Amino acid sequence: MDTMAPGRPIVKREQHIPLTAEPTAAAAARSQIRALIDEWDVPVDPSVAVLLTSELVTNAIRHETGETVTVVVSFAWDELRVDVHDTSWAMPLLMDVAAEAEAGRGLMLVATLASDWGYYRTAAGKAVYFTIEFSVGLNEDHERALRGDRARVR
Repeated sequence: MDTMAPGRPIVKREQHIPLTAEPTAAAAARSQIRALIDEWDVPVDPSVAVLLTSELVTNAIRHETGETVTVVVSFAWDELRVDVHDTSWAMPLLMDVAAEAEAGRGLMLVATLASDWGYYRTAAGKAVYFTIEFSVGLNEDHERALRGDRARVR
């Protein structure tokens, strides 16, 4: 008889962060992302997640046609995902810019530092996302956090 061991369940947490489409939104998003990574004990480099979130929020505000931008942060068993929703229908364009250019490198950073990135249409406009794979070799504390058990190993 062939039997298959049950797969490890995908544990997912998700947080929606509405932001007013104004210059302070990127700073608010950075703060929220860092806090969630700490609270959820997500094994990723927080500085990379904060930088990429800031880039996507800044782009969303620059092209926003409405009053708010929404950041959706989630994680499953092996990756952190950040989706930035806005009401613009213009899809992002990864540009090849000159080294001395003062703008246009945000998506290049995202494409370089993220495990994956992309965009999709929504009913209200679009969302641009990135993922960061978890660091290899999760320790027991991280595994407990992913299961939702906040008790620490002593």
